Amino acid sequence: MTSPLGIIGAGAIGGTLARLAVAAGLDVIIGNSRGPETLADLIDELGRHARAATAREVAREADIIVAVIPLSAYADLPATELAGKVVLDTTNYYPQRDGQIQPLDDQDSTASELVQEHLADSSVVKAINSIAFASLGNGARPAGSPERSTLPIAGGDADAKQRATALLDTLGCDALDIGPLSEGGRSEPGTPAYCDPYMPAWPTEPLPTDELLAWLLSAPVVPVSTEQLRSLIASAERGPAGGYFPETL
Repeated sequence: MTSPLGIIGAGAIGGTLARLAVAAGLDVIIGNSRGPETLADLIDELGRHARAATAREVAREADIIVAVIPLSAYADLPATELAGKVVLDTTNYYPQRDGQIQPLDDQDSTASELVQEHLADSSVVKAINSIAFASLGNGARPAGSPERSTLPIAGGDADAKQRATALLDTLGCDALDIGPLSEGGRSEPGTPAYCDPYMPAWPTEPLPTDELLAWLLSAPVVPVSTEQLRSLIASAERGPAGGYFPETL
C-alpha cells in the first residue's frame, strides 16, 4: 500500500485493526466521531506509524478505508471524500443499538447495501464483520499457517474485493468471496458463520461485562478454514433481521 490504511472508528475492532496493521508494517491514519485529541493514548501505543485525524481527513488521505462504526452512524460517513475509494464495511444490524431500520426489517436490503447506497461513488466491501475483536487480534497468523482463519467478504467490485483480500492477507487472515453485497447477510448476526466458529463455547453462566471481556481476551482462538467457512456460509438461512445483545453485554 502506498497510502496509509484509513480507519474510521477507534473502538475495540478499530483499535485491533490498527495494532495488526502497524505490526504488519503499515502506516495507519485513524479518525473517530469525538476528534483526534481523544486518540492520544492509542497513537502513543502504536508509535510513529500511526496518527490521528478527523474522519474527513482519513477519507481524503487513504485509498482503502475500514469503516468500524455502528450501523446507525453510516450516514455520517463522508461520502464526498470517500468517492473513488475502497471502503471495507464492518457494520452489523443490532436494533437495540441502531433502532429499527425498515428496509432491513423488511429484508429489502442488507446493512452493506445501505452503506453502498450512501457511498454511491465508493466501492464498498463487506468485511471483518463476522469475527469478535479478540479473535481477530489473537488469531492473526502468517500465510500458509494451519492455524490461519478465513473471513468472508462480499461486494460488487472485483478489484475492490481483491484489494480487501490483500489487506486481510497482510493482517494475518485469508478471505472467502461470498458474492455481492446482497449475500453479505450470510455473515451477519444470527448466521452460522458469525463470531462463534472462531471461539470456544461461550460461558454457560451470565458474566458481568468486565468478566466477559476478560474471558474474550483470554479465550483461545479456533481457526476456521476456507472450506469450513464455505460450508457455514452455504448453510445460512435468512431469518429475522438483526442481532441481539444479551443483558450482560
